[in-house]
Amino acid sequence: MGYIKAYLEGMQTLQKNDWDIIASYFINREFPRGAKLLKLGETENYLSFIDNGIVRYYIPREENDITFNFSFEKEFTCAYDSFLTQSPSLYEQETLAPTSMWSISYDDLQEVYEQTSIGNLWGRLAAEQLFLRKSKREIALLKDSPQDRYLDLLHNKSHIIKHIPLKHIASYIGVTPQALSRIRRRIS
Repeated sequence: MGYIKAYLEGMQTLQKNDWDIIASYFINREFPRGAKLLKLGETENYLSFIDNGIVRYYIPREENDITFNFSFEKEFTCAYDSFLTQSPSLYEQETLAPTSMWSISYDDLQEVYEQTSIGNLWGRLAAEQLFLRKSKREIALLKDSPQDRYLDLLHNKSHIIKHIPLKHIASYIGVTPQALSRIRRRIS
């Protein structure tokens, strides 16, 4: 919970009473590698902060899933569209490494908004972080080459991506595993 507290304190002075209320609603959840956090058609009920681990967002397909996002340590993770609307998800989430996260349910988050002075600001900033990651990803898909997308991932998450299977990285940057192999050979 220390990283969540530091995150909140980075936004605004955190009153002890507010922190006590917020902390009381979070639960720690632990998952092994390969755990399904959310299945197609389920409703996302948690906004989570990853203590350690990796979460993959993907659209399941018969042959090759389409990976479109990852969440890493010290980041929020959530099928946010499903969470906000409390409607069934159009994609799935799974852990790619043993993952520990602190989670707050949709209903409990509404309570935090009501009971604390920082709750609404915190919720808005978490939503903005998720939105900015999504927007950056969409722009990269439209303007950057697959090699540039791979280099960006390599540059920003090099210590973590070694834990992600190459087929998921290939799908994420929008190429086949064979094309990713060619990109990797070209830049090495």
